[in-house]
Amino acid sequence: MDEREVKAPGRLRQVGPDHQSRRIDNYLFGELKDIPKSRIYQMLRRGEVRVNGGRIKPFYKLQPGDQVRIPPTRQTLANEPAPAGDFLKQKVADSFIYEDDDLVVLNKPAGIVVHGGTGRSWGVIELLRALRADANAWQLVHRLDRETSGCLLIAKSMPVLRRLNAAMVAGDLEKEYLSLLKGRLPERRREVKAPLASHRTGEGERMVAVDETGKTAQTQFETLREFPQATLVRVRLLTGRTHQIRVHAAHLGHPVAGDDKYGDRDFNRQMRQFGLRRIFLHACQIDLPADMGLQCNRFAAPMPEGLQSVIDRLEFC
Repeated sequence: MDEREVKAPGRLRQVGPDHQSRRIDNYLFGELKDIPKSRIYQMLRRGEVRVNGGRIKPFYKLQPGDQVRIPPTRQTLANEPAPAGDFLKQKVADSFIYEDDDLVVLNKPAGIVVHGGTGRSWGVIELLRALRADANAWQLVHRLDRETSGCLLIAKSMPVLRRLNAAMVAGDLEKEYLSLLKGRLPERRREVKAPLASHRTGEGERMVAVDETGKTAQTQFETLREFPQATLVRVRLLTGRTHQIRVHAAHLGHPVAGDDKYGDRDFNRQMRQFGLRRIFLHACQIDLPADMGLQCNRFAAPMPEGLQSVIDRLEFC
């Protein structure tokens, strides 16, 4: 394979509530997975990484709204990234749920990352900028995992982004998901309060676990439909930690269907027989505070056809 060393461009990242109080060095380990940690600490010592335009120490703790400048880095790549294809652009163009002067809301397709990074040149935000000449200033309000579909908020300006970030920190932005869990929950409504902490494996993969030393995390599960093998639930996030639903569901003993990181292999294999080809996690609704002065404050994304077909098959098994 023909490998080449290329210079990855510098980029500016807007810190969201999910990274509140996270140390800048740990944040950079996630953003620059292919860069040695020694090089990342060198960047910090030399002032190559800037937060809000200034130099910072490796132990600096990020706050929502911080602007992190990540400098250009040299990476060894096997192949030059292909330009965004018309297929991906069209998928994003077809995913618009709502747009006004302040906001864009997408029903994000599964399989597309929200932000391009190491190893992935094209995320939702880059595809939007390739589609629209007016999208250069647009910013993600929050994130969804690559295989998670559903409501994704994009702010058209920094003032709107700051207002929405403040609402998220205050717990005034409500997010609901649909998910399919293994087995049957003993109660129709169940609330999980279990702190979460993340760490990196020896291979650099990010993992999250219930840990008393972690950050507060709270999730509500409500049964919608029961099947012999699984339960369709509505999930309400009361905090916004990385992989929160997936880890809390596994902690309950009812992992999310199709979850290859925290899930149950035998259950996943069984669900593939019903046509499930991805994790069953869909952000179905977001409610914004009514006092924000926005033109609309509730957004809903219908369940994708691929997930709905799994439910239809389970009903007739």
